[in-house]
This record gives sequence, C-alpha cells and structure tokens, in this order.
Amino acid sequence: MHISVLGTGYVGLVTGACFAEFGLNVTCMDVDAARVQQLEHGDVPFYEPGLAALVTKGLQSGRLTFTTDLNQAVDTALVIFIAVGTPSNLDGSADLSYVDEVARSIGSRMRGYKVVATKSTVPVGTSTRVRDIIRAHQSKPINFDVASNPEFLREGSAIEDFMRPDRVVIGMESEQAAAILKDLYRPLYLIETPFVVTNLQTAEMIKYASNVFLATKISFINEVANLCELVDANVQTVAKAMGLDKRIGSKFLHAGPGFGGSCFGKDTAALVHIGETAGYTMKLAAATKRVNEQQRARMVDKIRDAVNGVQGKTLALLGLTFKPNTDDLRDSPALMIAEHLMKEGCAIRAYDPEGLAGALNALPGLIGCQDAYDAMTGADAVVLATEWNQFRNLDLEHVKSLLRVPVFIDLRNVYEPERIAACGFYYVSVGRPATGVNPYKEPLI
Repeated sequence: MHISVLGTGYVGLVTGACFAEFGLNVTCMDVDAARVQQLEHGDVPFYEPGLAALVTKGLQSGRLTFTTDLNQAVDTALVIFIAVGTPSNLDGSADLSYVDEVARSIGSRMRGYKVVATKSTVPVGTSTRVRDIIRAHQSKPINFDVASNPEFLREGSAIEDFMRPDRVVIGMESEQAAAILKDLYRPLYLIETPFVVTNLQTAEMIKYASNVFLATKISFINEVANLCELVDANVQTVAKAMGLDKRIGSKFLHAGPGFGGSCFGKDTAALVHIGETAGYTMKLAAATKRVNEQQRARMVDKIRDAVNGVQGKTLALLGLTFKPNTDDLRDSPALMIAEHLMKEGCAIRAYDPEGLAGALNALPGLIGCQDAYDAMTGADAVVLATEWNQFRNLDLEHVKSLLRVPVFIDLRNVYEPERIAACGFYYVSVGRPATGVNPYKEPLI
C-alpha cells in the first residue's frame, strides 16, 4: 500500500519514517524545497534519537521518498495523512489555516477514492471541516473518507511510541476507512496493541483530553511541591507514595519548573477555547495553564532568593530545551527563566547537549559554553534546569572548585539534598527543604 504524509515536521517525519519501517511505501510532501532536499540526503533538521538512522534506512530501501509536489503525493496514495502545524492563535484557539490549505489542494487534485486522515492535533469538528472543504473543491463528485488518527508521540522517545504504542485511536465515518487504517498498523497486531475505533469527534477529543490530563498532573504536583516547601515536607516522597496507588500512577508526578514544549501549553489553551465555543467553561484546564505560568515565575524567585539577588551576578545554566533528548526550545521553562534573569542584570553561562545553538539565536546575550563544567567556571551559582543524563552524575568536587560560590539550584530534583550538602554546597530544589548553609546570607544568631 502507498501512503502520503503532508508535512515533514516532527509528527509528519516520524510518522512517515515509521510507516516505511512497517513496510509501506511512503511519500512525505512539504512545500519547503530546501527542507525536502535536506531530507532526501538523510539529513534530519531536528534532533530525535534514532530518527536519522530510520530515515536513512527508509531512503535506502526505496520505501521512503520526499517531494514538494502535492499532486504526486495525492495521486500515488490511498491514504493521505495531514500532519501540518496547528499553532495557537492569540485567543488560544488552534490556527487551522495550514489544514484548510492542504484540504483545498487535496480536493482540487483528487481523482479517485482516498482516505484523508488527520494526524495533527486539531479541535473537535476539524475532520468534518476537512471533509466539507475537500468536497467544495472537487472538480466533480468523487467518493472519499475522512478520518482522525491522532498521534501520541513524546519528544525524545517518538520512535518507540510509534512502534510500541499504548493504543491506536481511529475516528471514522465508514467501516471501509477503519479497515484501511487498521491495515496500516498490522505489525502492531503482533504485540496486541489496543485499537480504539470511534467517531470523528470522539477521536479528536481523546487527544486533547489525554494531553491536558497529563498537564494537569504536572501542575497538581507542582502545587503540592509549593505547599511542601511551606510545611517542611518532601514532595518526592509524597509523589512516590501517590504513584504506588495504581489508580494514580507514578508518571508525570515530578515537581519542577512546569511543562513546556509544543503540545501541553498549546493543547490546554485550545481545550479552554473549545469549551468556550461550545458554551462551557473548562475551569480545571484553565487552572492548569495558570499554575504552570506561575510555577516558572516561582523558579525565578527561588533563584533570586538563593543568591540574594541576581543583578551583577553570573549563573551557570545546565539545560535549555524543554525536556532532555530533544533540541526543541519551544515554550521551554529553562529558556524563559534565562530570559527573565538576564533582564534583571544577570549574566547566564549556558550549556545544552542539543539545544545550545538554537538558544543562542533565540536569546541574544546568552553565553554559550562547551560543556557543563565550562558553564560553571567562575559562576556565582549553578542552576540545573533540564535533566539531561549527563547532568545526573556531575563530579561534585570539581563543580565546587569551578564555582565562585558553592550554591547548587536543582530545578529538576536530580540530586539528593543531603549528599550535595555534605559536599559543602548550599542546595536548593523544588518541594524539598533546602540543605547546607547559604553563603550569600548572614547566619541566624
């Protein structure tokens, strides 16, 4: 079977490469000619573990091709996946202009039966909207089906998520479309992956409900962490005990600077807007978004308090991406924190294994460093903002020798407070009591 994927961003490229690995013939189409040329040479324009090798393998097998020709992509495929961007508008709603443009093009080019499936995260009712646009732009009536097949890919582990998903969701209007889409995922039958086949609106809602629920867990544990700091409790122990309850689970119960990236913030805002449009106020989703915004500001306050004001000081910042194992800086808490500190007159010496170049472009004045130890050389404190593995086992004696003042601010709770304090640091984390003596403040008498 031949399929096409329209859009070679994160979702589109992972989808195309993984379907090629499933043995399908895949055409990935994008209007960006430079990007397509880059991909034709196996050069992936963003970092995702294992993706470059998978793209190269698909190219070498002949099952994966790239083009700027939408007509070719439509003509050759039985199934067309829409995987274009849906950025947020100022009011929080999803911008569907790219989806609409693709739907118009598909309609005007369609010559035979197709299944047009949406991979992009889109508001409830978008599949129906796509169907209407395609019909309106057909030169003559041609039978086709629309479907919703939302992605659940985590940056940093997207290939594993595609190859071994928790579930595959298919929203459809006809049994024929469902059968065709299920056939694409035939290799997953061997690992007994659950399939949820439902109507279009429910499939679209599943995606938003899933992401916003996960975002809510993060905001909830951050609220608990803030309270723990006021009552001398340890949020890590609280979260561990909560997670042992199978009704709750341990995932997404890690206190820190809040969620970032291209999905959670955008999808939370979009769900609030969908509710407003439907005449219902999504109070919990709105609170989740508000708590997340406040958490970032609290991290700036925490850093400022630990070093007794940041003006004129130099801080080492470890990590810039919104999470490890990606180069994605979109809505990154670390980048936002750096920006705020710099506005207050603080110099930031930063290092990130994959996101440094992008951060230097996004934040003029940021000082890029060769590695974590280079960033800490001569700094007045170190801030661990993104939990890359290489930051989890730092040589603490070496760190202490490099810093001007031994202050360690751990916004991801990577280290044990007692261990860091025993090495002579003043250690601050999230939702746990500070340990050690703060050299920036006079001891209590």
